[in-house]
Amino acid sequence: MFQRRKNSFKGIILSLVFLLAFSAFAGFAGANTKQDAAKAYGDFNFSSSKKTSVIVELNEPSIIEAKHKGQKQSKQNLKKVRDNVKANVQKVAKNANVNREYDHVFSGFSVEVKESDIPELLKVPGVKAIYPNVEYTVDTVGEGIEIDALEISPEMMDSAPFIGSDKAWAEGFTGEGITVAILDTGVDYKHPDLEDNFGDYKGWDFVDNNDSPQETPVGDPRGGSTNHGTHVAGTVAANGAIKGVAPEATLLSYRVLGPGGRGTTENVIAGIERAVQDGADIMNLSLGNTLNSPDFATSLALDWAMAEGVVAVTSNGNSGPHNWTVGSPGTSREAISVGATQLPYDLYRSELFTSEGVEYPSAKVMGYSDVEKLKALNGQELEFVDVGLGAVKDFEGKDLKGKIALISRGDFAFVDKATNAKAAGAAGIIMYNNVAGEMPDVPGLALPTIKLDDVDGKNFVKEFSAGNNTVLFTVKFDKVVGETVANFSSRGPVMDTWMIKPDVSAPGVAIVSTVPTHNSANPHGYASLQGTSMAAPHVAGAAALILQANPNWSVDFVKASLMNTAENLYDINEKLYPHNTQGAGSIRVVDAIHADTLITPGSHSFGVFLNGEETEVKAQQFTINNLSKDRKRYSFDVKFNEKGIKVTTSRNLVVQPNRSQDVNFNAHVDASKLAPGYYEGTITVSDGTKTYEVPTILFVGEPDYPRANQ
Repeated sequence: MFQRRKNSFKGIILSLVFLLAFSAFAGFAGANTKQDAAKAYGDFNFSSSKKTSVIVELNEPSIIEAKHKGQKQSKQNLKKVRDNVKANVQKVAKNANVNREYDHVFSGFSVEVKESDIPELLKVPGVKAIYPNVEYTVDTVGEGIEIDALEISPEMMDSAPFIGSDKAWAEGFTGEGITVAILDTGVDYKHPDLEDNFGDYKGWDFVDNNDSPQETPVGDPRGGSTNHGTHVAGTVAANGAIKGVAPEATLLSYRVLGPGGRGTTENVIAGIERAVQDGADIMNLSLGNTLNSPDFATSLALDWAMAEGVVAVTSNGNSGPHNWTVGSPGTSREAISVGATQLPYDLYRSELFTSEGVEYPSAKVMGYSDVEKLKALNGQELEFVDVGLGAVKDFEGKDLKGKIALISRGDFAFVDKATNAKAAGAAGIIMYNNVAGEMPDVPGLALPTIKLDDVDGKNFVKEFSAGNNTVLFTVKFDKVVGETVANFSSRGPVMDTWMIKPDVSAPGVAIVSTVPTHNSANPHGYASLQGTSMAAPHVAGAAALILQANPNWSVDFVKASLMNTAENLYDINEKLYPHNTQGAGSIRVVDAIHADTLITPGSHSFGVFLNGEETEVKAQQFTINNLSKDRKRYSFDVKFNEKGIKVTTSRNLVVQPNRSQDVNFNAHVDASKLAPGYYEGTITVSDGTKTYEVPTILFVGEPDYPRANQ
């Protein structure tokens, strides 16, 4: 294992203190004038006697926080302070039950109390904040598609080569010597493609509290079996029939999500602490909640893990495509938050015919997993069967073999409807909307699927009712679509810090990787899944390759290398995606490995401009890190497209080899010339040979974030 890389953690201490002191959340309650007012984050009913589990954060700093603030701290002192607070909590909240305790990257404990006790807990000396012990779930879309082991081929693993992993392997960078912690549903460490990535110590199970962090098996009375963590681990480092991004990396598993892929804040924080203490170089958290807060407990824990030199990678969430949908821990100030993309694909046009005089102008290809099966529909006239919502019970007693399933949107995921239709023997699907408008494309569906809007869908149902139950397909190639952002991928920005999220994007649609079979006699399990859960481990694996190639790089450098060298992404109409949709762009690992200029941080927010009558000026700063052996002269250009925004900075800057230098610039915003809203720009840095783009944003007037989600 490589020696832990230290992060300079420049500027984060002051920003954390400031934002913790001044950020506003619904459900806030403050008391105790003898210390900084403690805060309650989340939505509590203080008049309820119902029991709830909460996370209590202490004023006393954790071991890592104290270290980076230049203070002395010990486990013994923290225990003494924590025990004192716990005793006082017991006095004001009778029958309070303390569960987990934290001291490394987070200072506090979890406790079960009545909601009505929380205002009194906020008055307890030493309490800094109280957070709800919210549920975390895996960030996948649908149930996925199982793939027979005999069908696995190198061609199916397109995503790792797409980001350049195979080129990094050819240069000798395979992740060897780098340890990646998987905080998830557990990992099937006996899977043939993963067993060599694990040593004697496998990690820890925080659900069952033992040293065997396996996936939840079939038949667990507490809930459904899981496969998510194994799929994530395979994307990072599988080394068998499937090859992950960093196939020779060492893996550790921390089971923080249990049956059904669900878990709690208290276990996620415990997993973060344990991974740091166990010496992980990188940790991957393909999980999330819906709280858009940079100051939620898990986000803060990841900030301090990054401060300690552990590269933290987290999924951005699957609540897109609207802004403000990123959730914790994707809201972390420091961790690398990842959005999901779809790899380039062929776009096909489609037409449907049922009878003369009836047209379906909204008909479009929604998705497919096998292009040959989609093209095979062309010119065919097939019988279709109305199966309602497409639930398993809707297919009972109906013959779908070789026919088309007519399915309505609603109740559950498109991918699950498609999986049910395939299981029933259908040759394809016609999916119609149950509300006005067009449904999203869903790549990787189990069967070729044509989508209709609600109007055309009603006409199709009328045809069936009238006895016209055959449909003629026309399917033709249209064009090649480049890498695009998945519709489900959550968008930023982050409330209070107004940061751009995600930081970067990576493939997350129809990703083939390892899964457990829960059958020791047949351990070779594989499946295609999609979600930002699948995107994050591409970045974690890329970070392992980068660290092997550059063992002395800080976490800031790793993050910046991925952001500074990312490729811009364009939608199907070749329009550049907004920063809060794609981040800095899609990662390219070889370019990141060989970056000789790094700009830190890799994105900027000027924040909020509220003065509507005169020009307001705000300063910002970034650092140019010249890692080359040559003296370099850098020039800068900052562009916002709107009049009323002007950014001033140095015309050029000379940086000596292996040196760093700060660059100051000011944003001048005349709000009287601008409508309230969100504005984005790009900082372009050039060394005369290469150019680097740094995303930047600002807000005029009060940001339009959804208050109900706070």
